[in-house]
Amino acid sequence: MKKKRYNDYGNWLKRQFPFHVQKIMVDAGFTCPNRDGSKGTGGCIFCDNRSFSPSYCDSAHPITQQVNDGKAFFGKKYPDMRYIVYFQSYSNTYADLETLRKRYEEALSVEDVVGIMIGTRPDCVSDDLLDYLKDLSQDVFVVVEYGIESVNDRTLRAINRQHDFACTRRAIEATASRGIYTGGHVILGLPGEDHDDHLQQAAVLSSLPLHVLKIHHLQVLKGTRLAQMHVSSPLPLFQVEEYLTLLADYISRLREDLLLERFVTLSPKEMVVAPHWGLKSQAFTKMLEDYMEKENLWQGKNYRKDMVKDDVSV
Repeated sequence: MKKKRYNDYGNWLKRQFPFHVQKIMVDAGFTCPNRDGSKGTGGCIFCDNRSFSPSYCDSAHPITQQVNDGKAFFGKKYPDMRYIVYFQSYSNTYADLETLRKRYEEALSVEDVVGIMIGTRPDCVSDDLLDYLKDLSQDVFVVVEYGIESVNDRTLRAINRQHDFACTRRAIEATASRGIYTGGHVILGLPGEDHDDHLQQAAVLSSLPLHVLKIHHLQVLKGTRLAQMHVSSPLPLFQVEEYLTLLADYISRLREDLLLERFVTLSPKEMVVAPHWGLKSQAFTKMLEDYMEKENLWQGKNYRKDMVKDDVSV
């Protein structure tokens, strides 16, 4: 098999377990501080969790049922399948520690579950929670995945994020310092960001103690405030070729040990206002790999520790 030109999370995950592992998403019924009014209302301008939630993922059902429904959905493919439960919808550390403990451990109590991934915001973690997750990670696979979205404070304000990048940095450093696998998620193409902003972002992310990174392009989803903005004044959204070339350059500026899990998001077409690419994620990844080979690019080729500007988060 030809070696990939980036540090592939999927291949790394296979090396962590002696069996096939499948991710199962659950909706544990959490919300966010910029939805419930504690910091703001309406959520981030791009957000609609329905765009990535499978049919078995329903907060009306107990976590155990959601996991078992997910197992039934995936289990026929591999007889020795094991599962990582992904708490994805909204902010999955946004509750008191006892509530969080009960929900995580309910998922871990289901047969053949070997770990959990917890998607959340950097302003929704505490030292007590991280200490608990540190202890938990001694026995099971644990990843805490932060919605970073952007490293620029002006962008975070524009998308109604309700926290700054300094908050993100503190949360990532506090998590990684405890030996917990730490992930992040960013969106390329957010309003107001240009090519130089994106490439500088790669340098900033490489300066953080992240283990795993998800990257995707901006999609405009129906019913969001971003969709209202797009109708009023169309946003300069990426076409496939434009995003492909930017992403390849971006990856070349990431430090080479950072694991890359995803490059695009492709929501159900009935939910998408724009852009409409008409291809599956595997097809895009193949295009990316071919382009990087053609241009002789690889992860880390253009990475330097001194690339971060002092005023990056202004």
